[in-house]
Amino acid sequence: MEMAFTVRLLLLLISSFFVVPIFVFSQTDGKVAVGAFLSATAGNNSSWLSPSGDFAFGFRQLENKDLFLLSIWYAKIPDRTIVWYANGDTPALAPQGSLVNLTANDGIVLTSPQGEEFWKSETSVGVVAFGVLNDTGNFVLEDGNSESLWETFKNLTHTMLPGQDIEKGGKLSSQQSETNYSKGRFQLRMQDDGNLVLNTINLPTDFANPSYYASKTTGDLNSSTAGTKLEFNSSGYVYVLRENGEKFNLKEAETVSARSYYLRATLNFDGVFALYYYPKSSTGNVSWSVVWSLPDNICSMGVDSGLGVCGYNSICTLKADKRPTCECPRGYSLLDQNDPYGNCKPNFVQNCDADELNSTKDQYEVQVLKNTDWPTSDYMQLYPFTADGCNASCFEDCMCAVAIYRVETCWKKKLPLSNGRVDSALNSLAFIKVGKRNATLQVPHLPSPDDGKKKKKLNTLMPVESTLLVTSGFVNFLLIAAVCLGFFFIFRKNHERCTQNDLDINLHSFSFQELQEATNRFEEELGRGSFGVVYKGKIEIGSGVEVTVKKLNSVIQDSEKEFKTEVNVIGRTHHKNLVHLVGYCDEAQQRLLVYEFLSNGTLASFLFGDTKPSWRQRIEIAYGVAQGLLYLHEQCSTQIIHCDIKPQNILLDDYHNARISDFGLAKLLMMNQSKTHTVIRGTKGYVAPEWFRNMHITTKVDVYSFGVLLLEIICCRRSIDMENNSDERAILTDWVYDCYREGVLECVVDNEVEALNEKSKLERFVMVALWCIQEDPSLRPTMRTVVRMLEGVVEVRIPPCPSPYSRIG
Repeated sequence: MEMAFTVRLLLLLISSFFVVPIFVFSQTDGKVAVGAFLSATAGNNSSWLSPSGDFAFGFRQLENKDLFLLSIWYAKIPDRTIVWYANGDTPALAPQGSLVNLTANDGIVLTSPQGEEFWKSETSVGVVAFGVLNDTGNFVLEDGNSESLWETFKNLTHTMLPGQDIEKGGKLSSQQSETNYSKGRFQLRMQDDGNLVLNTINLPTDFANPSYYASKTTGDLNSSTAGTKLEFNSSGYVYVLRENGEKFNLKEAETVSARSYYLRATLNFDGVFALYYYPKSSTGNVSWSVVWSLPDNICSMGVDSGLGVCGYNSICTLKADKRPTCECPRGYSLLDQNDPYGNCKPNFVQNCDADELNSTKDQYEVQVLKNTDWPTSDYMQLYPFTADGCNASCFEDCMCAVAIYRVETCWKKKLPLSNGRVDSALNSLAFIKVGKRNATLQVPHLPSPDDGKKKKKLNTLMPVESTLLVTSGFVNFLLIAAVCLGFFFIFRKNHERCTQNDLDINLHSFSFQELQEATNRFEEELGRGSFGVVYKGKIEIGSGVEVTVKKLNSVIQDSEKEFKTEVNVIGRTHHKNLVHLVGYCDEAQQRLLVYEFLSNGTLASFLFGDTKPSWRQRIEIAYGVAQGLLYLHEQCSTQIIHCDIKPQNILLDDYHNARISDFGLAKLLMMNQSKTHTVIRGTKGYVAPEWFRNMHITTKVDVYSFGVLLLEIICCRRSIDMENNSDERAILTDWVYDCYREGVLECVVDNEVEALNEKSKLERFVMVALWCIQEDPSLRPTMRTVVRMLEGVVEVRIPPCPSPYSRIG
């Protein structure tokens, strides 16, 4: 074996004298002749260069390793940034002494010092005449007719260069870390439906989570606006090219000239896809600069998109260049010290068994962080509440690791904490329990907005921590008293009363007199509906909180238990697109519900007022309503069918975000309460056909109502408009279907320029609505599918006539 290896080296040494002219020739036109080779040798920077010398192809020694990566890099930049490497998701790492040869039959072949084949370019047809490294950074194998047989631009890794594109089905994969080129968790994919998405995968599998960015350039059978490929042109624009030739720019930003700057678009190991530039004429210590990046805030990645860029119990902070940094909170440390983006572990033991044996105040202290949250880890919400109460509640709860306090609301969270982030817009306090015995350990400290200020100033931000130690004895006394009182009621009351105890923990129980005073004896009426009359009020919590008070009509009289059970279900819901229930009144025959007050009123007044809302505002509202219904149908502990989705029951907050109200109240009404004065629950124009046919009622009744609502949002028109001069336009659902069938969707938006600029989205939204209002419930999609269709993740097929039994054509 040693003899054969020696002979092989001698032959290569002899042959190298004959390839010297080839190497020299490659400096002028980038061509590499068949038979040329390079060796992986420490300190040897031999490579094949592009004609300008901008790019190099060869071996790069990995940092702190005796391994080499066959790659392409910028030859004139000090850091020699790598833009491509062999074998993509499973990089071919070669030991010292490995060789890369250019062969006629197999193209580029990488072998070990012993002659074992690591990787080859695998040209499927033709014979390689030569290779050429272009000034674009593309290494191409060509035949005798200068036709391309294989090229690096078609074998994607983590970076795109000007002149490169990604066809449908193609993807960029991130690295695992800055120095580890193995396949990472993030992907940029050009889907078959024309949508460009960023998503995470669950390693070691290729299971793709829902996207955290989408270009929404999907199309359908009747549209020519679907994306065909992602292009990076020589002018510095990165865009999705549509079938009709239109270009969807990923980001509206000033372009950077490729003549004066090196450009690259890279999917970084932390999931940020960014366009970078570097001055070609630079002579000093210059680094790459960012033109733009996606997404805008990687730290705000939704829980549906998988675990965030930072590991469990970690906190993500966005830097000025919109790249994230991850750090463990005090009292926690990295599970793997070599992975700063990995999981954090507590430096103490937290469990209920230990807490029972020792005093809580002896085990823990509290660290306070501003504007920090782990939004997906809460198990209990308390409202109305104080900061002191929030801190104490978590401190004495052996399940609680962190409590977040914001706007009189306390969220208690348990380990592991996921998707942590710092956001100055939160205006919140995070109370973190930390084991006392490890308080002196040197652990990473989380930067806060007040870092660098005087310690005295920092101390003023933590009043609760100091108060805690002074009042802990009193708190313990109150808790012991509360526990004793709880046992008294447990033994005194039967199981039915436990429901009330759970309810009282989460919701405030008001007396009828309190609500009379809060509403000034029900003076200011905000509206009426099938569920009752709504009044504006103000309850005295702190400086006073504005609320809406709903007096329910003809509430079920079967039992006190049923009312409290249903209200309890409503009170436990927590979603950004639902109106928050503050409390209730159950006194004699009076049943009232108290909700947060939303300043911008109902969607009805917003849509049908004198000023037409913008197209962008309307589609965001549609997304919000769909997300809220999905939560009610599938994601809360008890499935809730709303039964009366309409614009009057959609409220808008200060930022015009949609918030569904009156959810869960259908079960509280007697059967004869509705707008239509029949056993049907709902409002004329929004009621699903199965209500009239004595069919089983499912969540599909809400899907039907949402379809009608979606058409109203699109058209800014009421579902039934008998005052309209044209009879054919009176019923909105029928008229929109006719417009869709005749291909005149511009009519439904009254030629609105903003909507017509996104005609593919307009058509998609209309098609989704038409699927939702199908007479046959089995044809209607679920709200989960509706959300995915609106987002462009699921293809929308051509809908049939929504009411084939009641109309002709």
